[in-house]
Amino acid sequence: MNVIEKAPAKINLGLDTPMRYPDGSPQWNMIMTSIDLADYVSVEVFQKHHQIKVYTDSGFLPNDQRNLAYQAVHILRNRFHQKDGVTVRIKKNIPVAAGLGGGSADAAAVLRALNRIWHLGLSLEELAKISLTIDSDVPYCVYNQTAHVTGHGEKVNLLAPFPHYSIVLAKPKVSVSTPTILKRIDYQRLNHNVNIEQIIQGLEQVDEEMMFDAMGNVLEPLTNQMYPEIMKLKQKMLDHGASVAQMSGTGPTVFGVCKKLSQAKRLQNSLRGFCHEVYLVRAL
Repeated sequence: MNVIEKAPAKINLGLDTPMRYPDGSPQWNMIMTSIDLADYVSVEVFQKHHQIKVYTDSGFLPNDQRNLAYQAVHILRNRFHQKDGVTVRIKKNIPVAAGLGGGSADAAAVLRALNRIWHLGLSLEELAKISLTIDSDVPYCVYNQTAHVTGHGEKVNLLAPFPHYSIVLAKPKVSVSTPTILKRIDYQRLNHNVNIEQIIQGLEQVDEEMMFDAMGNVLEPLTNQMYPEIMKLKQKMLDHGASVAQMSGTGPTVFGVCKKLSQAKRLQNSLRGFCHEVYLVRAL
């Protein structure tokens, strides 16, 4: 049996980290939403062999146990004592190491696909709990709905949807190591320039100004220290008509939200000569 799952990218409307857990991992307080830039993940099972095989059309991704999609197969197969071989083929559209959760989205898609193929009958909540051992973004990616994500990433509280504004994504020609950025966090000096509760309130009341005023990403200054083009790109978006602009995740992708499609198209065109990869998308 072969199942194809869509694996949408995510952006962080708000990202804060209040503290570090004793194990060194950050505690998260985030608002995420999914966009219509997506990978496509094909999952097929075989009884004639017991191997896990992962293929991608990207030369930047490992195809072994370092790949999050591979880990998703391994975890679910072991937990439910399945012996089938599994082949995963990933068509990549989400940029790699971009702060858009591409690897986590692929892993979540594998979990949803195998849940159907093996008739496990797991709810999204159950899949999300299992997925936390893969990566902190995977529980959110299991749902792909606007949500408040806290703890290690395992607490996913679904929210009112983000309005279907046009969003311009721009990824500079650099790749960011998430572990490197997280190690650089100095909680004594961290500027908590984001109001998560106000973003939630803005979503509930469909008050765009309330929401835009509260958005922020506390990791933006840390990544910008290594890659100053991030803040230049953010300012360029604001100068060219974005209502709000900020970095997603640990970066380096910056997104700008536009209320009108015409504004977004002009912004996209203005960025093409300045940035390596530019995408015009919408929130799901």
